[in-house]
Amino acid sequence: MRIISVESLTKIIQRHGFENFMTDLIKALKQDFSRWHSFTKMPRPAMHVPGGVLELMPICDNELYYTFKYVNCHPKNPLTGLQTVVATGQLSRIDTGYPLMFSEMTILTALRTAAASALATDLMARKNSRVLAIIGTGAQSEFQALGMKLIRDIKEVRYFDIDSHAMDKFEKNMQGNSIRLVRCKNTKQAVKGADIITVCTACKAHVDVLKNSWVKSGMHINALGGDTVGKTELELKILPRCRIMVEYFDQSIIEGEIQRFTRKEAKKLVFAEFYELITGFKKGRVDYSEITLYDSVGIALEDYSVLRLTYELAKRYQIGEDRNMTPVLKNSKDLVSALKLSY
Repeated sequence: MRIISVESLTKIIQRHGFENFMTDLIKALKQDFSRWHSFTKMPRPAMHVPGGVLELMPICDNELYYTFKYVNCHPKNPLTGLQTVVATGQLSRIDTGYPLMFSEMTILTALRTAAASALATDLMARKNSRVLAIIGTGAQSEFQALGMKLIRDIKEVRYFDIDSHAMDKFEKNMQGNSIRLVRCKNTKQAVKGADIITVCTACKAHVDVLKNSWVKSGMHINALGGDTVGKTELELKILPRCRIMVEYFDQSIIEGEIQRFTRKEAKKLVFAEFYELITGFKKGRVDYSEITLYDSVGIALEDYSVLRLTYELAKRYQIGEDRNMTPVLKNSKDLVSALKLSY
């Protein structure tokens, strides 16, 4: 079983190149979403605990792999020097059930979220979009900005966070990327004149981070932070104005922006699931002036894609440690022999 630590993943991305990794990940997402119906999937089970939520995200295809991710979200963690979100994941063979790889997934989650947002934006945003607004400059923000550069000619990034230190961090990390950085005093200022708005905050509550009156015709919105029960970021009045795409309706109705509607109401409101846009069954944008919304909660298929890609690259570059996480036996029924007991 191959072990991909943070150090191993860093080597893989340095060897392959960040932009190449992101481009290949977008391709992997397209490939896997295109065979949506070949996957066995379920809304992720979540355990809500004091201070946060703990989730398990499993998925299985009918050809090669089963994957799962363990992930948390504890918004108060930064107050004690810890990250809000951390994750680990596993990829296993379906024909034998044997695990092939165990991996860090904190960084991989940021990468796959950015790749999915870029893909959704490419399908829904106006082709001449040049100005990106990012609301929430936490751990995801740089990945989001760099991902958008791959699919649109982004000239300006307007950004705001209630934490000024988070904005300092974002500005420092984004310098040298030939993008004009505009530090804003509030969300209203940040979204003014934006073509694409990405909202990614951590507050676990129904909060109107983005107000209806600020949303203008032609905008595309990536709503990323509403990813658990009781956690949304958009003023409710925005949603009926939008052409809405979700990743997986059965999960989005529990955790997305649409959770505030009844299932019947949400079914009428949601235009498409992700795979329908990727396969061309439906179009993401048909009118230059319409408002489009990617109501994202993150789903296990995205983790499957990034784990699959990481495993392929780890083998190509011979990176990662091989460890026996399952016993190696001469006699497959002689499990006790693995302990080498002596009496």
